[in-house]
Amino acid sequence: MKLEQQNFDPGGGQGYVTCLIIYVDDMIITGNDEQEIKKLKEGLFTEFEMKDLGRLKYFLGIEVLRSQHGIFICQKKYILDLLAETGMLDCKPAETPMIANQKLYLEPEGEPTDKGRYQRIQFMHQPQKAHMDAVERIIKYLKGTPGYGVLFKSNGHLNVQIYTDADWAGDKGNRRSTPGYFSLVRGNLVTWRSKKQRVVSLSSAEAEYRGISRGVAEVLWIRKLLTEVGFRPKRATQVFCDNEAANQISENPVQHDRTKHVEIDRHFIKEKLEAGIIEVPFVRSEDQLADILTKAVRTGIMQDCLGKLNFGDPTIQLEGEC
Repeated sequence: MKLEQQNFDPGGGQGYVTCLIIYVDDMIITGNDEQEIKKLKEGLFTEFEMKDLGRLKYFLGIEVLRSQHGIFICQKKYILDLLAETGMLDCKPAETPMIANQKLYLEPEGEPTDKGRYQRIQFMHQPQKAHMDAVERIIKYLKGTPGYGVLFKSNGHLNVQIYTDADWAGDKGNRRSTPGYFSLVRGNLVTWRSKKQRVVSLSSAEAEYRGISRGVAEVLWIRKLLTEVGFRPKRATQVFCDNEAANQISENPVQHDRTKHVEIDRHFIKEKLEAGIIEVPFVRSEDQLADILTKAVRTGIMQDCLGKLNFGDPTIQLEGEC
């Protein structure tokens, strides 16, 4: 994917910006100057055989709806195709993607399952029945939420925030931790990630601290992108963490037993703190949005986090005509 821009003030002034986003032979053109967009289109039409499909409605499997409240995106068609492909169009919906507190691992005496069917969905070797049950529960959750998506709206600011969390030693097979993060720009969900760490963390603080480091790397990318399109961040980015020990290490990064295993991460975070690029405030566990990326949670917690992320049913999210 490629993004280009023209005629903007990198200092964050009132210049114009035109963005051209390309993926293979699909393209989006957007900006804040209609004449510049028209000029760009005319230039492209003279060089390439193209078709203008009008206002964005569908791109790379993502459906786009508009209303007076904002822009709503979802993947309804993709989900319905997945349900049909797996033969689960008539399944009973589940309230959450996973059973609360469920831990999946390779059990020595675990019951095997249909490897071919599982790999068509997950591309994983040696699946067991517990893994297939977990995959089917995800699909059942999608059955009940096919049109759910994310609402993007104006919230009156351009702040960047990151919520980071980690499930310490959550993998019962090798005791590796799983961190995750949500990033928000202007209060809108932009990126998210959850990935098991490559090494075993010796404490919850170490696992959380490694997660913070990955979140800070995402912060730097988002801030650079915003600056390139003319919206330079004017304040430090808040990186929220609910582990007090990890926050204390960030605020007072002296060398001791708790930090020697994350020394590179410690210096990386310290550098960004001193430069005023980030802040690492403490957030209560009940307000930690990234919790749902690192472990299976109860229905109430799941729904509360999704609501705060503006993720839900378009009939509720969009109260005006699309």
